[in-house]
Amino acid sequence: MSLLNPVLLPPKVKAYLSQGERFIKWDDETTIASPVILRVDPKGYYLYWTYQSKEMEFLDITNIRDTRFGKFAKIPKSQKLRDVFNMDFPDNNFLLKTLTVVSGPDMVDLTFHNFVSYKENVGKSWAEDVLALVKHPLTANASRSTFLDKILVKLKMQLNPEGKIPVKNFFQMFPADRKRVEAALSACHLPKGKNDAINPEDFPESVYKSFLMSLCPRPEIDEIFTSYHAKAKPYMTKEHLTKFINQKQRDPRLNSLLFPLARPDQVRGLIDKYEPSGINVQRGQLSPEGMVWFLCGPENSVLAQDKLLLHQDMTQPLNHYFINSSHNTYLTAGQFSGLSSAEMYRQVLLAGCRCVELDCWKGKPPDEEPIITHGFTMTTDIYFKEAIEAIAESAFKTSPYPVILSFENHVDSPRQQAKMAEYCRMTFGEMLLTEPLEKFPLKPGIPLPSPEDLRGKILIKNKKNQFSVPATPSKEPGGSAENNCPPRASVGEDPVWAGEDGAEPEEEEVEEEEEESGNLDEEELKKMQSDEGTAGLEVTAYEEMSSLVNYIQPTKFISFEFSAQKNRSYVISSFTELKAYDLLSKASVQFVEYP
Repeated sequence: MSLLNPVLLPPKVKAYLSQGERFIKWDDETTIASPVILRVDPKGYYLYWTYQSKEMEFLDITNIRDTRFGKFAKIPKSQKLRDVFNMDFPDNNFLLKTLTVVSGPDMVDLTFHNFVSYKENVGKSWAEDVLALVKHPLTANASRSTFLDKILVKLKMQLNPEGKIPVKNFFQMFPADRKRVEAALSACHLPKGKNDAINPEDFPESVYKSFLMSLCPRPEIDEIFTSYHAKAKPYMTKEHLTKFINQKQRDPRLNSLLFPLARPDQVRGLIDKYEPSGINVQRGQLSPEGMVWFLCGPENSVLAQDKLLLHQDMTQPLNHYFINSSHNTYLTAGQFSGLSSAEMYRQVLLAGCRCVELDCWKGKPPDEEPIITHGFTMTTDIYFKEAIEAIAESAFKTSPYPVILSFENHVDSPRQQAKMAEYCRMTFGEMLLTEPLEKFPLKPGIPLPSPEDLRGKILIKNKKNQFSVPATPSKEPGGSAENNCPPRASVGEDPVWAGEDGAEPEEEEVEEEEEESGNLDEEELKKMQSDEGTAGLEVTAYEEMSSLVNYIQPTKFISFEFSAQKNRSYVISSFTELKAYDLLSKASVQFVEYP
């Protein structure tokens, strides 16, 4: 059981969201644009819209994955819809009126609900405040009583023209057993015919709870009362309830200092809160029905509410934390023939991921735009620029803490690498950390900055070229010379051509472009088929990309002793699972202490 006194309050719905706003809802597939009134119910359970026909559509707040405004919202492709919104006329300020709400059961099966407001920047406010409701800790961690309350709210919102609740809505809401629904309505002295309707005033919360008790009886609750009351009376005193909470519900392994036992005065507050009978409340007694609502309440949620808030110290060096990471982030399905999508970068960042992977490959003529794909497979490509724009929009919507872009870079063209670096600088702007923080220089013995120090910053993980001759700065993406290759670093005890996943340094520069897997020599094919995958085929980091790398510099792992001697917090090594298990079995203490 969690805390007896929940620490979180339900989200507050701003007044303008409940009052509603006029929008035009449009759909590219049907080319239909319909005027609607968009609202959020006062408890923040549903985003819903009403058509001119009075028909209503509901979207559960818990199913919303994102909200977008302006250039990040969906734009009509249909010429018919473009004409409706006068999009092809100059100065129509269409982007200032857009709103897209993204919903779906997972990160791939998404539905885009598109709206256009009549006034500018209205969509911006709705996007921000609806997303705040979605991201509230209790939205995704609601108690059972909240889910039951959502049913009541929806029943009272779906009224017939006479302003009453159609009984047929009860049958739709509880479809498992119609006869049981009819019996429960009868027990509450309510009409039960499919063409009948109920006055909302005749169906307050107290009657709704009685309806649920009749619909779903809980005989096991009676057994609890029998075992915790010697005379089997139909109630519990605060002493009995205290004993039940401390002995039956509480995990005996918990430390009593950190997790104190419930006190009778605390338990009395639970009786006051959950007991439906006023007489029982006065007597300090809890009935079986009161016990049901106590068990459905937030005090009995699976997760303790204080753990839903930020409760960790975020001021330790970055390498003291486990980082929620994504592998092959761009893929929507299988790793050999799945579709790639920039949308996946948005979805994983919105889900709380703080490290995403970009497998970068050289773009083909004529545009030579770098692409992201799973090399040597049949997966589809996306433009590198498109992925960067998606990351920029979603990086800090869910969390303010730093985002790491893990590059597996196969772009052996200095011009295209320069283009990638320029996209990062232009798109991320001040979010991109291009220089080490003054208090945390890249020197041995200096710890990494903390997540708190790096709030709102994007860090690049890519090969770092420490010995290259500075390239001529380019004013435009692709402005550097194609043959401006830095000299190859010597391979010594401190390798600088650090491959992700512990890849070996390249022995020679790649002189010729390899277009097809058939052009790879036997050595490269072996690397590609090893546990390292294509990470072993990463190419040289040219000046523009190398200059973006600071606190996360990949390097080949040599030994724990070597790493301790060098004491450089800003280098990182990757292991395959087999290698990690081997190190863990041979040097477990050093592995755990490895920074």
